[in-house]
Amino acid sequence: MSPETKFEYLKIEVGGPTAVLTLNRPEVMNALSSDLLREMAEALDTIIDDPNTQTLIVTGAGDRAFAAGADIKELEELDDVFDARELALGGQDVLQTLANLPIPTIAAVNGFALGGGLELALACDLRVAASGALLGLPEVGLGLIPGFGGTQRLPRLIGVGRALELMYTARQVTADEALQMGLVNRVAADALAAARDLADQINRQGPVAIGLVKEAVRRGLETNLNAALEIEADLFGLAASTKDMKEGLKAFQEKKAPRFRGE
Repeated sequence: MSPETKFEYLKIEVGGPTAVLTLNRPEVMNALSSDLLREMAEALDTIIDDPNTQTLIVTGAGDRAFAAGADIKELEELDDVFDARELALGGQDVLQTLANLPIPTIAAVNGFALGGGLELALACDLRVAASGALLGLPEVGLGLIPGFGGTQRLPRLIGVGRALELMYTARQVTADEALQMGLVNRVAADALAAARDLADQINRQGPVAIGLVKEAVRRGLETNLNAALEIEADLFGLAASTKDMKEGLKAFQEKKAPRFRGE
């Protein structure tokens, strides 16, 4: 069974250097149901097992929404602390798997990215927003709090004050405002096309080095500066021992494009 037909709530495109994972519930604005998240965990395994994949783009079907939040029907059924906690932990686990992928990940935010949808975008390394996109964490307006990592990832990205303001007020921000505050990296008329262009720029670099950059940043943010510098030095040493580095230096001296092999 091909990856394209394996999933009910997702579509995946693999086989080239850039894989694309598309949330495929446009009738409910790509809401993050438990079934969709379960499929996402399987899809991430499929994508990372493909030897050609160097970058991953996550987007939503249609032009109305990237993902407009968690599935409201599932939230309405929550009346037990344990069940609600398990729902949050399950969503966190899937998004943490996405965040921990060893390749660069880009969210192509093609419409509403609210609640769990923004939390999904925050779990990606980079975010490209369509010019008409709206982003926010409106959970307090429902008497809830973000549960899929939003209270932790948003302050780390845009600062505590800005993050608390957005969460306290449930305010939705435009793509341009999101760009100004560092919530997204780029704004474009076509988010997916711009994300593909960004992925192409990344794919031309040394893939081993790209993976080591991601590892250095991720591990460094989890510790103090002195320990983080040690991590950087260790990974610099690994990069310097690769065939890719020798190819990169040789190509630079010969004034030609390098042919990296991921070795």
